[in-house]
Amino acid sequence: MDLGVWLIPVAAMLAAGLFAGFAAGLFGIGGGFVVVPALFLVLPLLGGDKQHLAHVAIGTSLATIVGTSLRSVQAHARRGAVDFDILRSWAPWIVLGVGAGVLVADRVDGTILALIFGTGVAVMAIHFLVPILADRRIASEMPGGYARASIAGSLGAFSSLLGIGGGTIAIIVMTLCGKSIHRSIATAAGIGAIIAVPGTIGFIAIGLGEPDLPVGTLGYVNIPAALAIMATSMLTAPLGVAAAHRLSPPLLRRSFGVYLLFVGATMIRNALMG
Repeated sequence: MDLGVWLIPVAAMLAAGLFAGFAAGLFGIGGGFVVVPALFLVLPLLGGDKQHLAHVAIGTSLATIVGTSLRSVQAHARRGAVDFDILRSWAPWIVLGVGAGVLVADRVDGTILALIFGTGVAVMAIHFLVPILADRRIASEMPGGYARASIAGSLGAFSSLLGIGGGTIAIIVMTLCGKSIHRSIATAAGIGAIIAVPGTIGFIAIGLGEPDLPVGTLGYVNIPAALAIMATSMLTAPLGVAAAHRLSPPLLRRSFGVYLLFVGATMIRNALMG
């Protein structure tokens, strides 16, 4: 492929990485809400069959979340904000859920996968636009036993289907259980890494051998796109962390909510129109 063909895709992916990294640090998310829509626009420029577009976008997004989340966790941990006990106790169930989500994704048509993403993003927008749960508490400690297994497993499955780090859901659960918003955001960044590693491996595995994939794709993960996005997202993730610890972000939350609503509506519209 001509080098010139890569200029626009790489520039777009570098820009998406800047936004995704800052959002990841600020909101405790993996950045998939930013990365997946960007990849839907960029990947067609790299060729391949459009029926694989949703799978490659989601698989590549999970790959980028590995670096972005680890960078966010590192920055939050320096401030003593990460609850590693939660990460250790939730990790096995999250990984099992991710495995289930990848198996479902392997059997779902790309159009349906895009609809799932669009609907999921639109629902998540409600949390940022109308944070009605922000100051509520239903428990004084995190759930254990079957409740923990079901919540963590569902979180892993849902996140792997959407190509996100699951931070929004994790933050809701932790704040409802008495954790501060800053500690919840910091810990959610770690949950993103736990989701992204097995999710990336899974999407590579289920995509191996598929014909007509975009240039540079291994399984359902586009390597050049993942590297370009991570290169800039890891630079801006600490800036988002610093903003999360210094600022009261209601305006940013609402702005991000509007963005999510727009992305969700656009993805649903495009999926329905083919």
